[in-house]
Amino acid sequence: MATNTIVARGGVESVPPISLAFWRWFTVFIILFPFFFSEILKRKKDFNKEFLKLFFLGSMGCGICGAFPNLAGMTTTMANIGIIYTSSPVIIIFLSILFFREKINFFRIFGLLICIVGVFTIISKGNLDFLINLNFTIGDLWVLGAALGWALYSIYLLNWKSKFSLMARFTLISMFGFISLFPFFVLENIYFAKTNYNQTFLFWIIFAAISPSIIAFSLYTRLQKYVGASFAGFTLYLFAVYGSIFGIIIFEEPLLGFHYLGGLLVFTGVYFARKKA
Repeated sequence: MATNTIVARGGVESVPPISLAFWRWFTVFIILFPFFFSEILKRKKDFNKEFLKLFFLGSMGCGICGAFPNLAGMTTTMANIGIIYTSSPVIIIFLSILFFREKINFFRIFGLLICIVGVFTIISKGNLDFLINLNFTIGDLWVLGAALGWALYSIYLLNWKSKFSLMARFTLISMFGFISLFPFFVLENIYFAKTNYNQTFLFWIIFAAISPSIIAFSLYTRLQKYVGASFAGFTLYLFAVYGSIFGIIIFEEPLLGFHYLGGLLVFTGVYFARKKA
């Protein structure tokens, strides 16, 4: 999922933010649907029963989490996005305890705090003054909305049981994702920014559909089944580490001491989060 940082940094420069999210999830659906059409057709009754749940998951996981970070990138910094998004695992833990009585031990809370320090170390480049002097904008509210959307998607994805297989369910979630985005995609193209359908557009849509969508979402769902929603949420803290790696490899950013320190703290935090009381 860390490849989302590449999409947020490079994709929105060529494709309007809501258009990018809409076509991303439309493409995911087009790719997956032929493989799971027969299963979906056989389970029409289950589809009718799960309709509202699937629509909610698609709206949260693909709609809000797909469009809001792109919108945020137009008015806020990558640093702000990274810092605010660290609230999502905290929200996941809180909602898991509140609604589903999930037990959270001391090591998980301790690991959470270490991960947050590690992410802040990378984002601030090891400079405390950077965090103190941060300026917040309207874009930060978009990020906060995305963090809440991801938290809701994560806990209900795990706790709402489905008759569909993992990938068939994901296919339907992606369908409701682009459906929920469609009205806003139309408004964006009429009143704000028209989409240019060219080779650059095609590259970003296919990249966004395959790497941070089909591959990452399916792996995240499998991870949730094994470790639960609260621990799976810790994968968000790896975004800063892998985002830095992508920045070094793709955008030729320098590898500095704070990358090592921040990465070490994040992986240490994940280690403690895995420990049982």
